[in-house]
Order: sequence, then C-alpha cells, then structure tokens
Amino acid sequence: MLAEYAVRVQESRGRRYPEPPHPYRNDFQRDRDRVIHSRAFRRLEAKTQVFTRRYSDHFRNRLTHTIEVAQIARTIAAALDLNVDLVEALALVHDVGHPPFGHAGEKALDAAMRRHGFFFDHNLHALRIVEDFELRYAAFRGLNLTFEVREGIIKHSRDYHAGQFPELAEYLLDRRPPLEAQLIDMADEIAYNTADLDDGFEAHLLTLDEIRAGVPVFERFYREVEPLYPAAIEKLKFNEALKRMLDHLAGDLISNTQARIRKASIRTLEDVRAFAQRLVTLSPEVEEERRETKQFLSQNLYFSITLDPEKSEAEKVTTELFDFWMEHPEDLPANYQDKASEEPLPRVICDYIAGMTDNFILEQHERYYRSS
Repeated sequence: MLAEYAVRVQESRGRRYPEPPHPYRNDFQRDRDRVIHSRAFRRLEAKTQVFTRRYSDHFRNRLTHTIEVAQIARTIAAALDLNVDLVEALALVHDVGHPPFGHAGEKALDAAMRRHGFFFDHNLHALRIVEDFELRYAAFRGLNLTFEVREGIIKHSRDYHAGQFPELAEYLLDRRPPLEAQLIDMADEIAYNTADLDDGFEAHLLTLDEIRAGVPVFERFYREVEPLYPAAIEKLKFNEALKRMLDHLAGDLISNTQARIRKASIRTLEDVRAFAQRLVTLSPEVEEERRETKQFLSQNLYFSITLDPEKSEAEKVTTELFDFWMEHPEDLPANYQDKASEEPLPRVICDYIAGMTDNFILEQHERYYRSS
C-alpha cells in the first residue's frame, strides 16, 4: 500500500517519446532496468569512489556504492510507504554523471570548464547521459526515462533556480521534488559516511582509536558491542558497531520524516511539492551526529596527506588531457569532432572526459599527452 503522498506510476507524467505499456513491468521498473543495462551504469565499476585499487580490490567503487545506496533507499522507502520502484531507479541512476577519479576528477573538470566560461555539474551531466548520450534504441536517443526519474536526477540533491537554468524549466524548479527523490540524497549520505569509515579503517588510514575519539556516535555503539562480544577480534567489533550506526541513521531518518509529514499535515504529493522545505531529514540530534562524522572524514580521510598524491595526479591528468584536446580537437574521436561543430568545444571535451573510467583516462593521457 502506498501512502497518499507517494508517487503513483499510473499518474506519471510519462516519457518524452510515448511508448506502449509493457505486459509485466510498470514504467518505473522499466526505467530501473534501462539504467542497469546502460553503458554509463556499467562504467561505474571502474570509477573511483574514494580509494583506487592501489589499496585493495575490496573497497567501494562508484558501482558498489550505488548498489549500497539503492539497498538503503529501498528499505527507507518501504518503511515510509513510498514508491520503491521509483526510489530504486533513482538510486541506481544518481551517480552516472560522475567523472573518473571521484571528487578530484570532478574538481579538475569543473575548473577546466570555468576557464572557458562553462562549468561541470554531475547531475546535469547525468541528465545529458540519459537524454542523449546513451544509444540503445532505434526509436529515440537516450533512455527515454519517465519524467519522475529525470526530475529526480536533477533535484534529488540540490535545488536549481529557474532564472539560472532556463533549460530545466520543464522540471518544476519552483516546486519540491517528491519524497522518493528527496530520500536519495540522505540514503547517499548514510551509505558513504558509514562505508568510508569502513574503507578508511581497512586501508589503515584511520585507526580504531581515531574513529572512536572523533566519531561520538560510533563510540557509543562500540561501547555497546564490547561487552557483547568480548572475545571477538577488533575488526568484527568494528563491524558490529558500524552496523548499529547505519541502522541508527536509517531508523532516525524514517521516524523523523514520518513525524515531519504528520506535523506538516501532508496528505498528497502536491502537499509535498508545495511545502517550504524538504521533508526527508534527520532529527536535529542525529543530524549533528552526521555532521560530526562527515567533518571527521573530511579532516582525517578525504583531505589526508596519504591520499594527496593520488588526488594531485588525478587533477593533473584530467587538466592536461582537457587542455590537450582544446589545442588538438582533431585528435578527438570522430563522433566528438562532429559534435564540436554543433556545440562548444569545451563542452564536447568535458562530455568525453566525464564518461571515461579511471583506466581509460590514464590510457588516453599516456597516448596523447605524454607522447606530444
């Protein structure tokens, strides 16, 4: 049973190009499947989340992170009586616009674009992917996803203003996204805050003592675990505490969102869209715990001296390749040369680089830049 304020697939605004209904899958299920079978989704397996494979094959990449977000988001959506099919499609597509090398690659690509009067935004790039770049169907370009999935790609993590982004006018920029889209950003936060503690600990970049001292919510659960499993090895106690922390964050998100929905007297999807703030949030106390965790990770992991060489190399490779193709557009693949006759060259180069995997961009750098 869906809540009254959930998105109903029968009331979808539909696809850009009308298609006949499928005999045994609804439209949001079809969107989910189209994302899974897309080339952009497959490439996530070879894109950095935080750690490259120099550390271990066991760490998260963009694909495994995406799968974890989908699992968390489905669980929360079911507890809130939201449309799980829509939530799953949105979770699986939410990171397809990210370039290689994680946030270091995104930073370098945006900086390169800004030197030419443009910018890079991974949400907008994801929309370009599903609207245009994916070529799988004879009847249309892109994946022809439903309006609700395309809207969620744009609006799940930030608000875009119509005056600044007139090209997005169809996506109801003056209205809030549905709860199904709102929860993706929070599921993403829960996933990477806990996963990055795990991977940082596994990589020996974070010690147990550092985590216990710097992340109070983890320390609270570790103290619960110690007397329950006195003979367990340190890693298993760590796992038990982290599991409880994840459940604590997800549970609070569910209960606090339910309370906010009741307090705001939300009855319909239109109520959700018209409400002044996003409704899917943590309670103030747990939001503070989330901020403390994120601050700890930023200070001790994301900006750690140990990771600096890899991040610097990522930014160098991205920047040098971008500059090389700006000077030598004739060395772009033929289809991108064709695009450059219709779109600004910086945008075409950005599109090409953003779609690359870590391995492919390193190969291209070796081929084009170092041989020049």
